[in-house]
Amino acid sequence: HSVVRNALFCLETAADEKENHVYTKALMAYTFALAGKAEKRKALLGSLEKEAVKKDGSVHWQRPGKEPEVDLPYYRYRAPSAEVEMTAYVLLAYLTMQPAPSQEELSFASLIAKWISGQQNPNGGFSSTQ
Repeated sequence: HSVVRNALFCLETAADEKENHVYTKALMAYTFALAGKAEKRKALLGSLEKEAVKKDGSVHWQRPGKEPEVDLPYYRYRAPSAEVEMTAYVLLAYLTMQPAPSQEELSFASLIAKWISGQQNPNGGFSSTQ
């Protein structure tokens, strides 16, 4: 459909910009995965991987300029909902591609899933419904 084609063209043009926010890259990577644009998806995931926070055997993304986490006894830090959401979009971008993701992509995706599952509250939910 021409509307979808034009929207994807607009996103492809925007994806080539140097100064895209990490949240924008996460959304576009998932969009290109859904649209079957493997090269754009791969390029965005490569850029996102450079910005990833790799800590305690897990991987996630955070907003630029974020204040450091407070390390207090008896307190478990939970990331803001926007960070959980953008990390989840990156996970979806890794898993939503035809043909199926490679073993390397699945291994990296498992590190992302580990971080997301660690953000759950005691009731199994998250800090927001997003």
